[in-house]
Amino acid sequence: MLAIFNKNVAHPPQELSSPVSAMRSAKNPNLPEEILKDFLSSNPDNSFSMSFPNAAVLAYVRPERINSLHDQRFFCGYDEIYCVFLGSLNNLCNLIRQYGLSKNTNEAMLVIEAYRTLRDRGPYPADQVIKELDGSFAFVLYDSKDGTVFVALDSDGGKKLHWGVADDGSVVISDDLEMIKTSCGKSFAPFPTGCMFHSEGGLMSFEHPMNKVKAMPRVDSEGVMCGANFKVDVLSRINTMPRVGSEANWNAWISH
Repeated sequence: MLAIFNKNVAHPPQELSSPVSAMRSAKNPNLPEEILKDFLSSNPDNSFSMSFPNAAVLAYVRPERINSLHDQRFFCGYDEIYCVFLGSLNNLCNLIRQYGLSKNTNEAMLVIEAYRTLRDRGPYPADQVIKELDGSFAFVLYDSKDGTVFVALDSDGGKKLHWGVADDGSVVISDDLEMIKTSCGKSFAPFPTGCMFHSEGGLMSFEHPMNKVKAMPRVDSEGVMCGANFKVDVLSRINTMPRVGSEANWNAWISH
């Protein structure tokens, strides 16, 4: 899976960018078009991509074989909202009934419907919504109508996501660590478990929504800072992104 978002669409934590990326070193980040080309060429027979000019690229590899629910991956789009979902939800059937969806609904379709419901109708805090998802999962959602990016990774560590910064400042997200390393040089980091990222709301923990997500600088063997590891400070309260009650509208957090 590969997602690339223009720097005008998504603004990741500044610690994700390594100062080395500004220096013309032997391993510079690639441009988005180069990253997409490499991704598609490495999976020529079972990959496809969608491009949104000056905004985003989503690319996906169809799984050749699924040995378990853990290996599932889905890509779908509805009402100009697109979602790549990795993994599975243990409570998918219950959530399908809760949202009144078809029995054939998969995890990616459910995430889109939950997003649409919260964006358009319901006042409900985002951290509560994600905590309803029980399973091993990672997803990237892009609302092309609003230009909104929404990413989440569960807390059990079963699925992995990595993100970095391309040569033009675009945000690159993938479950392929080697591709992120090759594409983003030293400007990359693991996406923190139990956290969600939004193009407007930034990075926050959905397990500890009242606590700060701290960026811990990561230093390579040469003593150079190369991105960051992100950890939740369970002793701090966050003032800029407080947890809200049911009277607050998630729409204020997820839309422009």
